[in-house]
Amino acid sequence: MNELEILAERLGTSLLARGEWLTAAESCTGGWLAQSVTAIAGSSGWFERGFVTYSNAAKVDMLGVPETTLERHGAVSEATARVMAQGALAHSRADWAVAITGIAGPGGGTPEKPVGTVCFAWAGKEGACIAQTCHFVGERAAVREQAVRHALLGLQSCLDAAISVA
Repeated sequence: MNELEILAERLGTSLLARGEWLTAAESCTGGWLAQSVTAIAGSSGWFERGFVTYSNAAKVDMLGVPETTLERHGAVSEATARVMAQGALAHSRADWAVAITGIAGPGGGTPEKPVGTVCFAWAGKEGACIAQTCHFVGERAAVREQAVRHALLGLQSCLDAAISVA
């Protein structure tokens, strides 16, 4: 079992204990988070569905991301990640959502948003939504793997925080 699967298994244990479900909205990771999660036997008991929304049109059509958000902030932004996570919740039966959107490279970066820029959002059905931007280093596969790791760790932190305040 690789590190991402170990993190996914831990997350699944937490979700099962709570009787809750996860959904994912992925862009630059292209379904890698969903693959890591579904590599875990029994994940059908806590992973509700995943959305791979690589294009802007897919973000609009599948998750309800407003075109104005994409125009104002770009696809790689915390604003877009937030709406992606909220859209994934709205279009699923899940209790928790994660969204990942970024520039994995090797091209596509700008001085403002260089290659390795990845925006995340974690949202709970209760309304809380946290967004964060990270800058990862390495080639395309390394950026994507770091993004999946960060997304899984962020989800676990959200669950741990929700347990501590409950």
